[in-house]
Amino acid sequence: MLSKEIQQSQNSKQKFFYGYVIVVAALCITTMMYGTRLSFGVFFKPVLNDFGWSRALTSGALSLSVVIQGLSAMVMGNLTDRLGPRKVMTICGGLLGVGYLLMSQINQVWQLYVLYGVIIGVGMSGVFAPLMSTVARWFVKKRGMMTGIAMTGIGVGTVIVPPIANYLISIYDWRISYILVGAIALVIVVAIAQLLKRDPSQMGQVAYGENEGREQYTNKNEKGVSLKVATHVGRFWVAFGMFVCLGVCLVGWQAHIIPYATDLGISAASAANILAALGVGHLAGGIVLGNASDKFGNRRAFVISFILMLVSLIGLLLLKNVWMLYLLAIVFGFGGGAAATLMSPLVAELFGLSSHGLILGMMSFSFTLGAALGPFLDGYTFDITGSYQLAFLISIIFSIVGLILSFTIRPIKNLN
Repeated sequence: MLSKEIQQSQNSKQKFFYGYVIVVAALCITTMMYGTRLSFGVFFKPVLNDFGWSRALTSGALSLSVVIQGLSAMVMGNLTDRLGPRKVMTICGGLLGVGYLLMSQINQVWQLYVLYGVIIGVGMSGVFAPLMSTVARWFVKKRGMMTGIAMTGIGVGTVIVPPIANYLISIYDWRISYILVGAIALVIVVAIAQLLKRDPSQMGQVAYGENEGREQYTNKNEKGVSLKVATHVGRFWVAFGMFVCLGVCLVGWQAHIIPYATDLGISAASAANILAALGVGHLAGGIVLGNASDKFGNRRAFVISFILMLVSLIGLLLLKNVWMLYLLAIVFGFGGGAAATLMSPLVAELFGLSSHGLILGMMSFSFTLGAALGPFLDGYTFDITGSYQLAFLISIIFSIVGLILSFTIRPIKNLN
């Protein structure tokens, strides 16, 4: 009774919960970082046309970037557990901005791979594991919904940044556009990173919902297990494989949807709007299924996500009208956005929070393995066949495998 009165007294004094600042900061950083990453398709043909490189060679830089991002994510996740997100995101934001600034100077393919593949890849490693792990530490209750809100930055970034980048390219050229995008990204990400705090104790607070109904919110797993223990659980590798499939489908689609659309005779501006439609779906999916996952669980939400992506990919094989491409982009974005949102809550549910950043970094690496394979595979099959039809069929197979794996995920009990 006394502890309850003390808690009520503390709540009356702490009328503003800093966790909401964390969510908004994560949303803004995600918007900027993913928005610039998803602008790759906008810059794709202008760069390719200037140098005459093949689609596989050009998209290979994105593949290398996501591999480096995945490898670095494990490091950044571990550093977030130890040093906190502010320092990590300051470093990553600086690398990202500088990488885009230097992209304006490339003349050789090796420069593309070093700058976009390595430097921007390391910079992007801060966007997921450090931010989503931090949000998870601030919320016990409504963790799925708050992660969903933070992850809507992917959708917002897709809606805002690619059309702006396309507009800049039409006015100036792709080199000056990279300078402008890089400068804006550098300032925004580094500035907002200063607002991040590792956990509620740094602000004299407790995680939202920690003292009410904990039995409903991973009570037994809140402390969590180490990465070493987690890797000895079969479900860890099921989740690992599921995220590989997600990466192949999601990032391959994002990287090649604009070249695919322009091959159909759609203007570059309209093609950028298709990517924006993908972002709208991503935004809606993250919020809707992120919120719903708090009620009916992450596994069911993942099943729905893979079904939506599968339906969209099949629809691409049957595409007959341009308006269908917009519709498929929204549906695909809804499913993909929800799945990306649910990665962090699922890791918290399965393995707890003590090593959440490191384990989420490992899962982020599995996603980026698929994300590296997807764009390169799509570009390679196009170079061989002159069409994206085979690429769509391969993505359909990966989405079916991911759907099957999502059916097998079950909550892990008594790991502590």
